Amino acid sequence: MKFGKRLKKQIEESLPEWRDHFLNYKELKRRVNAVASPSPSPAAEAEFLTLLNAEVDKFNAFFLEQEEEFVIRQRELQERIQRAGEAKPSPAAEAEIARIQREVVDFHGEMVLLLNYSTINYTGLAKILKKFDKRTGGVLRLPVIASVLQQPFFTTDLISELVRDCEAMMEAVFPASAAAVSAASRDLEERQALAAAEQSIFRNTVAALLTMQEVRSGSSTVGHFSLPPMAPLPESEWLVQSVQPPPSPLIIPTQ
Repeated sequence: MKFGKRLKKQIEESLPEWRDHFLNYKELKRRVNAVASPSPSPAAEAEFLTLLNAEVDKFNAFFLEQEEEFVIRQRELQERIQRAGEAKPSPAAEAEIARIQREVVDFHGEMVLLLNYSTINYTGLAKILKKFDKRTGGVLRLPVIASVLQQPFFTTDLISELVRDCEAMMEAVFPASAAAVSAASRDLEERQALAAAEQSIFRNTVAALLTMQEVRSGSSTVGHFSLPPMAPLPESEWLVQSVQPPPSPLIIPTQ
């Protein structure tokens, strides 16, 4: 699948409130095609860079906003889990645990979507810069990507750590012990409500994981701007395996 179609599909499968924050790949591609080849004017290159920088600023603003929100949500969930664990057994306590379970699943899914947001937008930038250099004979991609690698939206260490912490929370609120509150102890209406609440983000999370795998395994050669092969998140690999056949060996990509 061509990248433009892959990006469009990913945007459509993303959360509705996220859709305006992805790379405007179609417009950037149109600008590239409008540039004189092989010798663009300095003004044309400057205009292209201005548009590109605006896109990076958009990514950074959205990513940092989500990151800050996730830090707060994680802290709140941890406090609620602790209080729920200390509460005496009661219908109200069971209802709170059910709510926490739904929120933890959604929280994990949204963070995986943000990791995918970083991957797909970086890949789009690298590809559009490659098109620009190919058309103009220039070497714009090297300095721009060197800068992009230092941008907040590409720095995902904190989100990856939050994902791991969330997976620890999932173990706490989905205990295997028969004595703990589990799906089997809820009535049918509660279990149906849980499934309905989780379905949308679960589906989007699976789509995000599949996209990350596809983006990182698209070529047999290594390029300077290649993303590394995807290392599955500890508790997320089963999501991908549940919706696709056994994977073929991963191939290291290039841009």
